[in-house]
Amino acid sequence: MAALQGIAWRAGKRAPMQTPDSAKVLVESGVAGDSRGRPGPRQVTVLASAGWDAACAQAGVELPWHTRRANLLVDGLDLAGTTGKQLRIGRLCLEVTGELEPCSRMDEACPGLREALIPQWRGGVTCRVVAAGEIAVGDPVTLEEPSD
Repeated sequence: MAALQGIAWRAGKRAPMQTPDSAKVLVESGVAGDSRGRPGPRQVTVLASAGWDAACAQAGVELPWHTRRANLLVDGLDLAGTTGKQLRIGRLCLEVTGELEPCSRMDEACPGLREALIPQWRGGVTCRVVAAGEIAVGDPVTLEEPSD
Protein backbone atom coordinates (compact mmCIF):
# COMPACT_ATOMS: atom_id res chain seq x y z
CA MET A 1 0.00 0.00 0.00
CA ALA A 2 1.24 3.49 -0.84
CA ALA A 3 1.97 5.82 2.08
CA LEU A 4 2.98 9.37 2.87
CA GLN A 5 6.65 9.31 3.88
CA GLY A 6 7.34 13.00 4.36
CA ILE A 7 5.94 16.53 4.53
CA ALA A 8 7.97 19.69 3.89
CA TRP A 9 7.40 23.41 3.51
CA ARG A 10 9.48 26.57 3.34
CA ALA A 11 8.76 30.09 4.54
CA GLY A 12 10.45 31.76 1.55
CA LYS A 13 12.18 31.24 -1.78
CA ARG A 14 15.58 30.03 -0.48
CA ALA A 15 14.51 29.32 3.09
CA PRO A 16 15.39 25.98 4.67
CA MET A 17 12.81 23.24 4.39
CA GLN A 18 10.78 22.45 7.51
CA THR A 19 9.81 18.78 7.86
CA PRO A 20 6.87 18.34 10.27
CA ASP A 21 5.20 15.00 10.98
CA SER A 22 1.77 16.45 10.17
CA ALA A 23 0.27 19.46 8.41
CA LYS A 24 -2.92 21.10 7.26
CA VAL A 25 -3.30 21.47 3.51
CA LEU A 26 -5.81 24.11 2.45
CA VAL A 27 -7.47 25.07 -0.83
CA GLU A 28 -6.48 28.70 -0.24
CA SER A 29 -2.84 28.21 0.75
CA GLY A 30 -1.58 24.68 0.09
CA VAL A 31 0.62 23.15 2.80
CA ALA A 32 0.32 25.38 5.89
CA GLY A 33 3.36 27.65 6.12
CA ASP A 34 4.59 27.08 2.57
CA SER A 35 5.39 30.26 0.65
CA ARG A 36 4.38 28.78 -2.71
CA GLY A 37 0.97 27.45 -1.70
CA ARG A 38 -1.22 30.01 -3.46
CA PRO A 39 -3.97 28.57 -5.68
CA GLY A 40 -2.85 27.40 -9.09
CA PRO A 41 -1.42 24.39 -10.90
CA ARG A 42 1.76 24.26 -8.75
CA GLN A 43 0.15 24.69 -5.33
CA VAL A 44 1.53 21.45 -3.84
CA THR A 45 4.43 19.41 -5.18
CA VAL A 46 4.75 15.65 -4.71
CA LEU A 47 7.79 13.41 -5.10
CA ALA A 48 7.82 9.60 -5.34
CA SER A 49 10.51 7.98 -3.19
CA ALA A 50 11.47 5.46 -5.90
CA GLY A 51 12.09 8.27 -8.41
CA TRP A 52 14.17 10.24 -5.90
CA ASP A 53 16.20 7.15 -4.99
CA ALA A 54 16.84 6.36 -8.68
CA ALA A 55 17.94 9.95 -9.38
CA CYS A 56 20.31 9.96 -6.41
CA ALA A 57 21.76 6.61 -7.47
CA GLN A 58 22.33 7.93 -11.01
CA ALA A 59 24.01 11.07 -9.61
CA GLY A 60 26.07 8.94 -7.21
CA VAL A 61 24.92 10.68 -4.02
CA GLU A 62 22.69 10.14 -1.01
CA LEU A 63 20.67 13.25 -0.20
CA PRO A 64 17.62 13.83 1.99
CA TRP A 65 14.42 13.91 -0.05
CA HIS A 66 13.62 17.49 0.90
CA THR A 67 16.70 18.58 -1.08
CA ARG A 68 14.23 18.37 -3.99
CA ARG A 69 12.19 21.09 -2.22
CA ALA A 70 8.92 19.22 -2.85
CA ASN A 71 6.07 19.35 -0.31
CA LEU A 72 5.16 15.68 -0.04
CA LEU A 73 7.07 12.41 -0.39
CA VAL A 74 5.06 9.30 -1.22
CA ASP A 75 6.18 5.69 -1.31
CA GLY A 76 4.64 2.94 -3.41
CA LEU A 77 3.35 5.04 -6.34
CA ASP A 78 4.62 5.71 -9.84
CA LEU A 79 3.73 9.32 -10.64
CA ALA A 80 4.86 9.33 -14.30
CA GLY A 81 2.07 10.33 -16.68
CA THR A 82 -0.55 10.92 -13.99
CA THR A 83 -1.77 14.36 -15.10
CA GLY A 84 -5.50 14.66 -14.37
CA LYS A 85 -5.54 11.93 -11.73
CA GLN A 86 -6.22 12.56 -8.05
CA LEU A 87 -3.98 11.82 -5.09
CA ARG A 88 -5.93 11.16 -1.91
CA ILE A 89 -4.45 11.27 1.58
CA GLY A 90 -7.29 11.00 4.09
CA ARG A 91 -9.71 13.85 3.33
CA LEU A 92 -7.07 15.68 1.30
CA CYS A 93 -7.58 15.48 -2.46
CA LEU A 94 -4.96 16.79 -4.88
CA GLU A 95 -5.37 16.99 -8.65
CA VAL A 96 -2.14 16.21 -10.52
CA THR A 97 -1.61 19.10 -12.95
CA GLY A 98 1.66 18.01 -14.55
CA GLU A 99 5.31 17.08 -14.22
CA LEU A 100 7.50 19.00 -11.77
CA GLU A 101 10.45 19.83 -13.96
CA PRO A 102 13.79 20.02 -12.16
CA CYS A 103 15.57 23.38 -12.13
CA SER A 104 19.20 24.46 -11.85
CA ARG A 105 18.91 24.51 -8.03
CA MET A 106 19.23 20.73 -8.15
CA ASP A 107 22.72 21.04 -9.62
CA GLU A 108 23.60 23.42 -6.78
CA ALA A 109 22.86 20.54 -4.41
CA CYS A 110 24.81 18.05 -6.53
CA PRO A 111 26.19 18.40 -10.06
CA GLY A 112 24.22 16.07 -12.35
CA LEU A 113 21.16 15.81 -10.09
CA ARG A 114 18.98 17.92 -12.40
CA GLU A 115 19.72 15.61 -15.33
CA ALA A 116 19.09 12.53 -13.17
CA LEU A 117 15.62 13.83 -12.21
CA ILE A 118 14.42 14.23 -15.81
CA PRO A 119 13.64 10.62 -16.88
CA GLN A 120 10.25 9.12 -16.03
CA TRP A 121 9.07 12.15 -14.02
CA ARG A 122 11.57 11.40 -11.24
CA GLY A 123 11.36 15.07 -10.26
CA GLY A 124 7.75 14.61 -9.14
CA VAL A 125 4.43 16.23 -9.98
CA THR A 126 2.64 19.52 -9.46
CA CYS A 127 -0.84 19.55 -7.94
CA ARG A 128 -3.69 21.82 -6.99
CA VAL A 129 -5.75 21.27 -3.86
CA VAL A 130 -9.29 20.06 -4.63
CA ALA A 131 -10.34 19.31 -1.03
CA ALA A 132 -8.52 20.37 2.14
CA GLY A 133 -7.39 18.00 4.83
CA GLU A 134 -4.98 17.28 7.65
CA ILE A 135 -2.26 14.79 6.81
CA ALA A 136 0.42 12.93 8.76
CA VAL A 137 3.47 10.87 7.87
CA GLY A 138 2.35 7.26 7.53
CA ASP A 139 -1.09 8.06 6.11
CA PRO A 140 -2.20 5.82 3.21
CA VAL A 141 -2.12 7.41 -0.26
CA THR A 142 -4.18 6.44 -3.29
CA LEU A 143 -3.99 7.53 -6.90
CA GLU A 144 -7.41 7.59 -8.56
CA GLU A 145 -9.26 8.68 -11.64
CA PRO A 146 -11.11 11.96 -10.98
CA SER A 147 -14.63 11.62 -9.63
CA ASP A 148 -17.40 13.45 -11.45
